[in-house]
Amino acid sequence: MLAAIIIVFREVFEAGLIVGIVLAVTGGVPHRNRWIGGGVLAGVLAACLVAAFAGALSQLFEGMGQELFNAAILGVAVIMLTSHNVWMARHGKEIASDMRAVGRAVAEGDKPLAALAIVVGVAVLREGSEVALFLYGVAASDGGSALSLLIGGLVGLLLGAGVCLLTYFGLMRIPARALFATTTALITLLAAGMAAQAVAFLERANWLTSLDTVVWDSAWLLSETSIAGRALHTLIGYTDQPTQMQLLVYIAVILATIVLMRLTGQERSGHAVATG
Repeated sequence: MLAAIIIVFREVFEAGLIVGIVLAVTGGVPHRNRWIGGGVLAGVLAACLVAAFAGALSQLFEGMGQELFNAAILGVAVIMLTSHNVWMARHGKEIASDMRAVGRAVAEGDKPLAALAIVVGVAVLREGSEVALFLYGVAASDGGSALSLLIGGLVGLLLGAGVCLLTYFGLMRIPARALFATTTALITLLAAGMAAQAVAFLERANWLTSLDTVVWDSAWLLSETSIAGRALHTLIGYTDQPTQMQLLVYIAVILATIVLMRLTGQERSGHAVATG
């Protein structure tokens, strides 16, 4: 039971941090619960499907199918998160001054709420499939009863959901103007971290072998397997043994996001002046 609690809590904890941020970003948006709930449900269903075919998936591409699959879904999440930040650069000022502008933007079909729903779905898919695989491994190795695994899983789920709520309410205490700056920074780091994690999966699959030298080892200071290390790994892509390629991609995503946001913001300002 204890193993099930730890495994489910860890994975729901990671997904919950992302869901909490998305909930805060979409505060006041009409029908946001429908979109986010749909993303969670789609992620759960997809995770069950992945778990059901885990054996076949892992055997693809010379036994590296799972790593390549993880890299692919992380790549999708990076694109979705970056597109959200670019949208925010275009509309952030008006939203920061008037939360009702979010609702208008959604009604006009302008706010990429579907993109954030995809991010939520991807997060749940990734962590949910890992839960299923890990619990299967626990059952196979320890021979625990199905009831103990179920109870442990439910306890872990409740604890992880608590983290999601704490993240959401903590962010919602920030004033509206500062909230968008805070969540934009968080989403930028989240996207960069996911890109670096995708690189790590490609390196494990030997699909990416350039610049694979480890830059530093900070496990003595903060292990990636600790609670704090896992939280930072999810939020900003922290790893205690990053390779040169991971650092390069991490920095590149941040710089690309900043450049795209500035270009989009300038385009928006120029359009406003021209129509003013």
